[in-house]
Amino acid sequence: MYSDNEIQAAACLSVALIIKLRRKRRNRKPKRCWTKEWIKNRERHGITNNLLRELREGDESFYKNFLRMSAADFDNLLEKVAPLIERKDTLMRRAIPPAERLVVTLRYLATGDSYKSLMYLFRITANTISQIIPEVCRAIYDVPKKEHLKAEWTEVAVEFEKKWNFPNCIGAIDGTHANVEAPANGGSLYFNYKHTHSIILMALVDANYRFTYINVGAPGRDSDGGVYQNCSLSSALENNTVNIPRAKPLPGRNKPVSYVVVAEDAFALKSYIMKPFANRNQSVSERIFNYRLSRARRIVENAFGLISARFRCLRKTIELSPKTVERIVCAAWVLHNFLTSQTQSASLYAPRGTFDVENQDCTIIPGSWRNEDATMVPMDRNVVITILAFWQKQ
Repeated sequence: MYSDNEIQAAACLSVALIIKLRRKRRNRKPKRCWTKEWIKNRERHGITNNLLRELREGDESFYKNFLRMSAADFDNLLEKVAPLIERKDTLMRRAIPPAERLVVTLRYLATGDSYKSLMYLFRITANTISQIIPEVCRAIYDVPKKEHLKAEWTEVAVEFEKKWNFPNCIGAIDGTHANVEAPANGGSLYFNYKHTHSIILMALVDANYRFTYINVGAPGRDSDGGVYQNCSLSSALENNTVNIPRAKPLPGRNKPVSYVVVAEDAFALKSYIMKPFANRNQSVSERIFNYRLSRARRIVENAFGLISARFRCLRKTIELSPKTVERIVCAAWVLHNFLTSQTQSASLYAPRGTFDVENQDCTIIPGSWRNEDATMVPMDRNVVITILAFWQKQ
């Protein structure tokens, strides 16, 4: 049996515990709701089912500006990527349709807006958008790349000779940087000569400003020439595993000449890589050669400029991990090829005056993309200026 004092102490302790539990319940924060009410209204008031539908039916020019493509091209792209980005409904909630997932991604590529900003625009939470965009970008790269990242070298060479007066050329190669947020524990690995953190983008472009090869992800401190030496294109060209045509004579000549890739001075001279002569003590024939090579090499710089002007996420510091940035850049390049090959979107994506053109007196008229203040590497005009000075003296 317990004594009276023990019973009294136990009773006081029980009362104190009850009071403490009641105070704890009183101060407890209310439970958070599963989904915000304004997000639940996405299907009824969301931008995909309202604004985009109005633009598609009433003003397609603004629809093209919003997504950087026409409604027909959007439907075509959605048909290709929908099987990879579709998700199943659950007992807890309905899945976001593939069309909305693609619209969110295209709008991010077109503007570079933050996930928070897109959350209020599309009524989708920021953490969900952070999963949607990398998934859709990977689908865009995996599916259409088979159609839009390929080349027939003979046809490419014919176009270079026809448009840029440079025969036996299968592409122009160059590299540029995409600024990223400094990765955790990255040190100076991604720190480049512009004093920013970036990854390097290496690309081969044909005569029509379309990418035939891309390599993304090298750290920003590396040089263009070093990145090229370590990419798959270098070994493919060295071992001729990409089915480059056999050497053929130049127009009006009999000696066979190899097919080449034109590049800037940072690349090493090879039998399949042609770069300009040094600027010192150039002969007339060397100046003419540099002039023609500069015209052909300018293609890749214009392609970089256009893609950064249209997909403006590339103009900003992308505050994501380098791996996610790789997916975004690859998707943008595939979309660039997709849009330039579509009749309905090509006039909007790259209208007349977009690229650099040259008059009969060798005067270069800058393309409209240069007015966009894009962050891609600017064209090295030293060769062009030297050639123009030479022609003016004649």
